[in-house]
Amino acid sequence: MAKDAFAHIEDKELLSKFYSDGNNQWLGILLQRYTLLLYGVCIKYLKDEEEAKDAVQQIFLKVITEVQKYRVDYFKSWLYMVAKNLCLMKIREKHGRIPVEISDKIASAEDMFSKTELLEKDHTLSLIEEGLNELNAEQKLCVTLFYLQKQTYQQITDFTGFNLLQVKSYIQNGKRNLKLIVEKKLKKVNG
Repeated sequence: MAKDAFAHIEDKELLSKFYSDGNNQWLGILLQRYTLLLYGVCIKYLKDEEEAKDAVQQIFLKVITEVQKYRVDYFKSWLYMVAKNLCLMKIREKHGRIPVEISDKIASAEDMFSKTELLEKDHTLSLIEEGLNELNAEQKLCVTLFYLQKQTYQQITDFTGFNLLQVKSYIQNGKRNLKLIVEKKLKKVNG
């Protein structure tokens, strides 16, 4: 079945279906929905593409075993915490402790935002994620590689086969289009 067939179903409903029938298909849809977000979180903390890819797979396994133990209400927030904790554990294993700058950033970020602000940011991130899916394939790919995976123009050129001008154009137009899409969605939500 096509993944877009479930795009209209909210996270809570998918979770509810999973809790009622135990079918991992519902979890699979949720995890597929947030794979890009997970990868971005892992890259942010681990600073290594291969480690981040491995971490995403580990998060998938952890979610499949852990979600049954809890009654999760906000899947995306819970998933983010699972990802963050796994990344911090990996950093701790590698360095023996969490580097002070990461620890300070986490503490200050958590202190800085109230729950309401975090929910608003979460909503905006969801809109950005939806907006990314509305971009054409070239723009989506280049914007994702540049902003989420922190690749250089040259790395994107090598990876995609696009020339440098195309890459710059796809990123610039993609960023502008994404901003317009998100602003339009925000206006619709805020009336």
